[in-house]
Amino acid sequence: MGKKTRARVLPADKAQAIGRSIRTSPRKLNLVAQSIRGKTAEQALNELTFSPKRVARDVKKVLQSAIANAENNHDLDVDDLVVSEASVGKNLVLKRFHARARGRGARVEKFFAQVTIIVQQKREEEEKTTSKRGRNTSAAARETA
Repeated sequence: MGKKTRARVLPADKAQAIGRSIRTSPRKLNLVAQSIRGKTAEQALNELTFSPKRVARDVKKVLQSAIANAENNHDLDVDDLVVSEASVGKNLVLKRFHARARGRGARVEKFFAQVTIIVQQKREEEEKTTSKRGRNTSAAARETA
């Protein structure tokens, strides 16, 4: 019994993981997410491991979860994974008050954010051939100029 399984939203060569209620502002989280977009999974893990930002630990956990989902749930090759998307969104906001002078209060907002990381399986040979084509056309353009 139970529920029917939902239809898969992503294509067969992609897997995702979502980190919700991360205790930082979306602007700060986006700086870390921006640093891993488009990189291979291994490069992104290294980037997050040695990042000085505190929130990089949480993003690293989400990336590791996406890699594990790709490997275990969708039978994708871990060595060929690339971070195709790393999107950041708002989550809840805690509203607090901070005591100020003369009996007044100031509002303090404590932001939460969420990050969605989608990894995609790309063959290294495909990337090399496309990058070589791009180099050849630019080199040919330089020679003709």
